[in-house]
Amino acid sequence: MKFRPCIDLHNGQVKQIVGGSLNDSGQNPATNFVSSKPSSWYAQLYRDDHLVGGHVIKLGANNDQPAAEALAAWPGGLQVGGGITAENASWWMSAGASKVIVTSYVFSHGRVDLKKLEQLVREVGKENLVLDLSCRKKQDQYYVVTDRWQTFTDTAVNAESLRQLSEYCAEFLIHGVDVEGLQQGMDESLVALLAENVSIPCVYAGGVRSFDDLRKLKSVGKGKIDVTVGSALDLFGGQLPYRRVVEFCSE
Repeated sequence: MKFRPCIDLHNGQVKQIVGGSLNDSGQNPATNFVSSKPSSWYAQLYRDDHLVGGHVIKLGANNDQPAAEALAAWPGGLQVGGGITAENASWWMSAGASKVIVTSYVFSHGRVDLKKLEQLVREVGKENLVLDLSCRKKQDQYYVVTDRWQTFTDTAVNAESLRQLSEYCAEFLIHGVDVEGLQQGMDESLVALLAENVSIPCVYAGGVRSFDDLRKLKSVGKGKIDVTVGSALDLFGGQLPYRRVVEFCSE
């Protein structure tokens, strides 16, 4: 299990946001942490610690510049997501992204748009593409949600969909939206589902708050699922020591 660091950007600042509170209503989302440090500071820290495969996520507008600054500070070390399309994906790769992360762009009217997905593969290659499957539960079934986690698609997260989508990408980034940012523990059933069915690298984000959670994730995830920790880290105002988490995951 590898530790994958994160840099979440909202209105140009590094923030940690409660997952389901991000919306298009104009109201400010529920926020756990706002950093006084620039995105490049975090990217340089991750570079110094040789942490590869982390991600920079642009949550809405006004984040392109700080995202580019983070990539410039750790070229080839960070993935980038948020507003990625077939038209701009190559630019973000040239700006220093190791991979581009897509979600809403490849879903149209609540279902997977394979034409857009194939176009992205042509533009940057399957090996440079990460699918962000942000998951919410509805009627005891996980579904992919888009549009800042507001819209349920008809794509259920199961063995069939994970197999199909893995044919178009190099990795999955899975957000457990129902627990994202709440520091109430990870979504064990989602992690178990992923461990049973993923055949490519997979990163889980959502709710991890303690070393017990990390141990549980390593066990439930059968060592196959990498982890991102956000609000719980002391880097972002939480109680979990960043340095110890890095050491724990590298053991």
